Amino acid sequence: MASERRSLFDIIFGRTKKDTQDYTNLKLLSGYQPIFTMFGDNAYASDIVRAAVDAIARNGAKLKPKHIRKTGRDIIQQNSNIQYLLETRPNIYMDAYTFYYRVLTELFMRNNSFIFIDKDAAGTPIGLYPISSANLELLESKNEIYARFKFYGGEQVTIPYTNIVHLRRFFFDSDFYGASNKALIPTLELINTTNQGIVNAIKTSANMRGILKFTQAMLKPEDIKRERDRFVTEYMAIDNNGGIGAIDAKAEFIPLDSKPQIVDKDTMAHIKQSVYDYFGVSEPIITSNYTEEQWNAFYESTLEPVAVQMGLEFTAKLFTEREIGFGNQIIFESSRLQYASATTKSNLITNLMGLAVLSVNEAREILNLAPVEGGDVRYQSLNFINAVRAEQYQTGNGGEESVSEDREPT
Repeated sequence: MASERRSLFDIIFGRTKKDTQDYTNLKLLSGYQPIFTMFGDNAYASDIVRAAVDAIARNGAKLKPKHIRKTGRDIIQQNSNIQYLLETRPNIYMDAYTFYYRVLTELFMRNNSFIFIDKDAAGTPIGLYPISSANLELLESKNEIYARFKFYGGEQVTIPYTNIVHLRRFFFDSDFYGASNKALIPTLELINTTNQGIVNAIKTSANMRGILKFTQAMLKPEDIKRERDRFVTEYMAIDNNGGIGAIDAKAEFIPLDSKPQIVDKDTMAHIKQSVYDYFGVSEPIITSNYTEEQWNAFYESTLEPVAVQMGLEFTAKLFTEREIGFGNQIIFESSRLQYASATTKSNLITNLMGLAVLSVNEAREILNLAPVEGGDVRYQSLNFINAVRAEQYQTGNGGEESVSEDREPT
């Protein structure tokens, strides 16, 4: 007996409860319909847009997720199942880098990115799946908000909004959704028109253009047309090697000087920069030819806000209120020092290791070296003393203001 064929939809959403209750459309305060229609596929066809979004996604996908727990002053990284999902394998089809690349591409192309949290019978997260659907409708039932995704193949699924990680950009006029990238359409149309103009200019320049003037007595219209067509077929086609034609004394070819107009270099650069500004990237970031300062500016203005949003949203959706109350959090970090110059790294290590700020392995990580056994120890220079004790040491007078070795000064 042949095994039953299962679709990807069944594999991902097979544990989701079927619709057995009545829903009503969620009424938004903004007055907009609670329906989100995907927009962005056409924009992704632009090479300039794709380059900008790719630069963000491939660098943002290198952010390091961490499941931490804050207890008092201590921050302890947790070796949990959630840490494995976030750092290594979010689902059975994607590694972590591919997962975040897809999530960030969706976010910047559609200004909304949805991640379905698959849970087992006990409510433990066991998978994270990016969702790309035809549209999304927000529903309400028994004071709970649900999201109904409708896919291009006709399937649909209704999921509690609490089981969806929802990232947004340009969050303005809707209560739930980020605005679309329709503001980018005029620039995309200008890019398309410019590209077509360049193609047509090349085609025009590759062909001879002119008037074929016959020097014989009056010819019949059909004879003129026949001679013209023959000349065009033999000499004016784009595959005419050398671009040279030959005629006898009965006709004269008068060339027309055709100077096709194309967009100048400065205008093209302005158009590209408009797209880059829209997405928050620069030419050096796209071409990976950036300086330390340019990278830091890109990280702080574009990547870090996304990292903050992802940390907050994953924390709220992956943990219960009780778990959050015990200090569980998700954060996304980036070792910006990996993009620093060798001089900056060397100075940082020299200045901080003597203050016991960095361990040996942390210093090796800055230099892109593997950790070593016993390298988690911190060393401190004996050239530094407590600032309060410095005056006592210089004057030799402890007096009443001497400080006990067993407590910190107040």
